[in-house]
Amino acid sequence: MVRLRAHGKINLFLRVLAREASGFHQLETLFAALEFGDDLMLEPTERGVTLEVTGADLGPVEENLAFRAAQGFLAEAGVRDGVRIHLEKRIPVQAGLGGGSSDAAATLRGLDVLFPGRLSRDDLLRLAASLGSDVPFFLSPSPLALAWGRGDRLLPLPPLPRAPVLLALTRVGVETPLAYRLLARQREETPPGRRPVLFDRGALADWAGVSVLAENHFQKVVFRAFPPLEDVFVALQATDPRLCLLAGSGGALFAVYGSREEALKARDRLKARFPKDRFVLTWTSQETEEPPRASGG
Repeated sequence: MVRLRAHGKINLFLRVLAREASGFHQLETLFAALEFGDDLMLEPTERGVTLEVTGADLGPVEENLAFRAAQGFLAEAGVRDGVRIHLEKRIPVQAGLGGGSSDAAATLRGLDVLFPGRLSRDDLLRLAASLGSDVPFFLSPSPLALAWGRGDRLLPLPPLPRAPVLLALTRVGVETPLAYRLLARQREETPPGRRPVLFDRGALADWAGVSVLAENHFQKVVFRAFPPLEDVFVALQATDPRLCLLAGSGGALFAVYGSREEALKARDRLKARFPKDRFVLTWTSQETEEPPRASGG
């Protein structure tokens, strides 16, 4: 039996670049993992994949990324045994926090422990990329990584200093395809400008440097489509965090603070003003993991 934490993530910057002929967009982003996340337990069985979920209704089991990850691993590795997965869900869906992707990656990690040496690191990363753009990050050995391409080209970086993060888990859910359509529509009306950006490890090594780079290309169009999100964002920004952004393509928001006391004060203010939304205090993760084991050859 294997127990794992499937960490949530935030994008400390997220830029959507050119669209490929395939329809996928090129991205440029800085991923940071959170302590907040889902919990998984994997147990070997005689055959097949079984998924039990508590904490949320995620729809058909066959569409769940953890279920698909397990099916893909067993098929690719030629494993005739099966696995039972119990998923305790805390990360909301359509929030931009990478919950489904993290569940898939944690499933791959767990299966690599239960059935060691069956797949190489490259095999696992390729399988992860086939499941979703965020999944490879959650197989990274570091909780901080610069990513580009479809999010599947990664440069792991040393973690930033541990910092409190306030998550605004709003009642608004934003489907990622909708966010891309909104952005494409805006860019047809107003083509985006480009500015040079110089990345260096120094700029990505502390919160002051990262705060200068912080932006999210989805933010304006998502706020325009979902005004209640912008209301919460304005109130969150007014608490004077180090940085404050839409999470991924939405509909969660996050703010990073200099101290736990500042984050708690902000949480109490926002809970009083927006009683129907959830505000969760967590921290950026410092947890580093060994890369998935590689088989010989």
